Amino acid sequence: MLGLMLGVAALILVLSVMNGFDRELRQRILGMVPHATLGAYGDEGLEGWQELATEIRLEQGVAGVAPFVQAQGMLTSYGRVQGVQVNGIDPRVENEVSIIGDHMQQGETGLLQAGEYNIVLGELLARFLGVSVGDKVTLVLPEASVSVAGVVPRMKRFTVAGLFSVGAELDANLAYIHIDDAARLKRMQSGRVDGLRLKLDDLFKAPELARRVAMAQERPLYVSDWTRTHGNLFQAIQMEKRMIALLLLLIVFVAAFNIVSTLVMVVTDKRSDIAILRTMGATPASILRIFMVQGVLIGFIGTALGVGLGVTLALTVTDLVAWVERMLGIQFLSSEVYFISYLPSELVWSDVGLITSAALLISFVATLYPAWRASRTQPAEALRYE
Repeated sequence: MLGLMLGVAALILVLSVMNGFDRELRQRILGMVPHATLGAYGDEGLEGWQELATEIRLEQGVAGVAPFVQAQGMLTSYGRVQGVQVNGIDPRVENEVSIIGDHMQQGETGLLQAGEYNIVLGELLARFLGVSVGDKVTLVLPEASVSVAGVVPRMKRFTVAGLFSVGAELDANLAYIHIDDAARLKRMQSGRVDGLRLKLDDLFKAPELARRVAMAQERPLYVSDWTRTHGNLFQAIQMEKRMIALLLLLIVFVAAFNIVSTLVMVVTDKRSDIAILRTMGATPASILRIFMVQGVLIGFIGTALGVGLGVTLALTVTDLVAWVERMLGIQFLSSEVYFISYLPSELVWSDVGLITSAALLISFVATLYPAWRASRTQPAEALRYE
């Protein structure tokens, strides 16, 4: 019973943790990363994007559309330098495609106003640069400008207007500025943007829907979606979930083998009792049922205890790990290394049902051989030396 309980509990707990990682990837990482993007080919940018955005919003399955201007650069402050991806956004519509508004620690995206050169930083990025709200940072773009002093990189001072934290790696390498400021830094023509970010009702339909929207346009548009940027991570989590489930299922098989060995020993020990029952009129079928009931009862109790323990751990493991981290003063998952900074867990009852059914089925199958062996006991042979 204890072996089966541990196997079932471990399966439920580990699958819940893997489901938690899957949920965090979808909600946090893919909440900040666009489900799909559309843009013009070349460096001149996309013009007439307002009409295109209005048209795309009417497409079935599209939940939101927002323009963006994107640049890669470095942020410097107090002698520290950090590479960063800078997203130029329109604060009025950014919440249609991003969850940044729900994860602001200080300030708000509404403070990003054209011409004021404000910037919103990830919390880890701000911590590394040693800045907070109100401090100045310098953005350095890789494009060089020729001046009287020679060739110098393009630089601009920004004021930190807010900090966000999604508990992921994006906190360390992402910053937001107003879309007009970004376009001015990249010296784009007025009214042009790099492209449009799309948020979809079903993110798994992103490749198909993005291509369909692009093909419906008269002008050629490049298409990208989250499966190209974070698809490998998502697939890795799914594969790890399946492989871990198969490996942990071996624990249940070991527990079932214990049921077989236990019942075989019981049959051997009770041969004389079985023989007496047979001489009193018990049929082989009734003997078979006695040992099948015993094995099934072991399996049922062990599985029930395992489900109770596994569900309890799955619902509390996040708080338990956080408590251990506070007590020991360590952090098991650092957002500088992993894409989230805590251990997530999501209990999926369909997984619990599948695990319970598999454990009960394995337990039932484990009873067949010992029960059959008991039913084959011959009274005369068993009582010969009694």
